[in-house]
Amino acid sequence: MNQAVIGKQRRERRIRGKIVGTSARPRLSVFRSNAHMYAQLIDDQKRETLLGVSDKLVANVVGKANIAKELGIVLAKKALEKKIKSVVFDKGSYAYHGRVKAVAEGAREGGLTL
Repeated sequence: MNQAVIGKQRRERRIRGKIVGTSARPRLSVFRSNAHMYAQLIDDQKRETLLGVSDKLVANVVGKANIAKELGIVLAKKALEKKIKSVVFDKGSYAYHGRVKAVAEGAREGGLTL
């Protein structure tokens, strides 16, 4: 297996070993591909996804970072509708920079506590 892939898996395991999502404070997991961005709220104790959104819901926004920030705002609005106010941020194997950071900032703007 490629060394970069192994490093990515190790980082992801290390990060996810330290954080746990509960029903009171679910885990906000971010996935970033070259073309799109996805975010989920996950309850690890029940092993279920409470809410999932993608940047395909965001329209009329230009720029990947701006789209990611808007994604965070959309996620926060849907979470608040489900009475979720506080989450644990899970950046996965990604650096807290760029689009991943923009999702977190958008979620904070939308009213979530990270």
